[in-house]
Amino acid sequence: MRRAPQPLLLDLVFAALSDATRRGLLSRLIEGEATVGTLAEPLQMSLPAVSKHLRVLEDAGLLKRRIEGRTHYISANPKPLREAVNWIERHRQMWEGSFDRLAALVEQAPPEPPAKEHTKPKKS
Repeated sequence: MRRAPQPLLLDLVFAALSDATRRGLLSRLIEGEATVGTLAEPLQMSLPAVSKHLRVLEDAGLLKRRIEGRTHYISANPKPLREAVNWIERHRQMWEGSFDRLAALVEQAPPEPPAKEHTKPKKS
């Protein structure tokens, strides 16, 4: 598979991870290599449906496929996931820094005077 440019790769990774079935397949593959049939076994979906999910993960670079005869062996490729985590971490630090600066400004602001109560004149 040809490697996509960085922004496109991140789009593919986040899109692939947006589905619970695909996240489950990746979690299973952390344990080690498995065949497509083994991956499909616990799922309540057809083999072609599982293959479509695997293709999405593979297109995002999250899987490696090894073929021996008619058997496809699938394993996880953590590199694109690490790149996504790094992207998230950079943005998390930026946002936390912004929130910290905002909190410091709020703490430095003079307190607001208490609101005056408006009372109606009493009728005699």
